[in-house]
Amino acid sequence: MARYIGPKVKLSRRVGVPIADIPKHTARRQLNAPGMHGYRNRRPKDYGIRLTEKQKLRYHYSIMEKQFRRYVVEASRRKGNTGDVLLQLLEARLDNVVRRCGFVRTIWAARQMVVHGHVLVNGKRADRPSIAVKPGDVITFKDRIHKVVRENMESLAGHLVPEWISVNPADLTATISGAATPDRIPFDVNTNLIVEFYR
Repeated sequence: MARYIGPKVKLSRRVGVPIADIPKHTARRQLNAPGMHGYRNRRPKDYGIRLTEKQKLRYHYSIMEKQFRRYVVEASRRKGNTGDVLLQLLEARLDNVVRRCGFVRTIWAARQMVVHGHVLVNGKRADRPSIAVKPGDVITFKDRIHKVVRENMESLAGHLVPEWISVNPADLTATISGAATPDRIPFDVNTNLIVEFYR
């Protein structure tokens, strides 16, 4: 299955929560169930509840099912709570870090910026959104994109940056100062249901 390129608001309506922090998604009327009348008198089964929880996380990070499944397998191999490790792996993705720093508004804009080669990690071009950043990595941008990044940051005034990222707005640089923490995700997600979905 190819990547979804249709209207993103449909994804928010499908899972019932805004998957992007923009007015189009956060407007209350947009979170009604899809269709003219929505889902009426329909009680979700256990499978449907777990599926919705999994899709919510997938849509938020804009990754495909096959890649998401690999993250779940990798999280189950590592020590610790599988759900927390899964969120740490997803939070450490390069496109997500660019979004969390406040350099762009949405995950789709962050992915485009990375894929087009505008992002540098430790001075080297990084054009894969799935690159996992590590503590000590420094993220910068090519000179030709600085104007766009500054405009984005001005439109996102008041954006909260996670503690594990240090951002220098003057130089447009971000330094990874620690491990990704899954407790600052801007919506509620039950990772236990996601792990159960794959068992």
